[in-house]
Amino acid sequence: MYDFRRPTALAREQSRTLELAFETFARQWGTQLTAKVRVRSRVALDQVRLQTYDDYTAGVPTLTTMVLLELPGEAPRAVVQFPAGAALTWIGHMLGATAEQAPDADRELTALEQNLVRRLMSDAVEDLRYSLGDLLTVAPVVRSLRFNAQFAQAAGPNEPMVVAAFTVTFGDRSCPATLALPAAALLPQLGGSVPSVGEHSGNPIAGALELVPLEVSVRLAPVPVRPAQILDLAVGDLIPVPHPRTRPLDVAVDDRVLATAAVGSTGSRLACVIVTTEESNR
Repeated sequence: MYDFRRPTALAREQSRTLELAFETFARQWGTQLTAKVRVRSRVALDQVRLQTYDDYTAGVPTLTTMVLLELPGEAPRAVVQFPAGAALTWIGHMLGATAEQAPDADRELTALEQNLVRRLMSDAVEDLRYSLGDLLTVAPVVRSLRFNAQFAQAAGPNEPMVVAAFTVTFGDRSCPATLALPAAALLPQLGGSVPSVGEHSGNPIAGALELVPLEVSVRLAPVPVRPAQILDLAVGDLIPVPHPRTRPLDVAVDDRVLATAAVGSTGSRLACVIVTTEESNR
């Protein structure tokens, strides 16, 4: 049964109001890009939709650039997303490269490149605040960059987000880009209610369970030892760890292995990438 008090899509009036605001932002962003990268640029709005953060990240490429924006007073963060290759091309033009010299290969940005993208996006965020006007009551602030949507953690998986999709054209190249804003920061100003977490399940208990914090550990294979070995340990002793380099790490919850993962990183932080999951009836 559809619950009209908890919409899963934007009302026509809401959608039209947001489209007008995001079209204004698109024009402003295109003008900023042209001025900053010194290449004629244009940004066009493709669509505006309402979806959960989990659904949003599922449609984002594995390797991409995600600029996380803090909204004062709001726990979820907004996201501006575009391909890493596009960011490298913009940086190349900002540093004087020609269209032929500007790189477009996808990779994570270095610290220096991240600083340049921050400066570029700080101006775009000011345009966003101006374009949305009374629809956004707080000023977004650029906080960090991520290059894997699974590690971005800008919002909870079921957090409703207003997602605007754009096509960015710069020189003879173009790329898709998205802007995701927490619905809670926009819909009240549009006279609408915000969908609640867990609304699709129809079960409030299941929705609440999704928010219970769990301690997750990533660990090597266990090493069996005898008490005598523990008692005889001294500073400098070594305990061999029988974990092959080619074997993934175990991901455990409450001492129960639920997945395996490979060692990775996100920016300057260590991370793990889930490679397999194990079925559990518990």
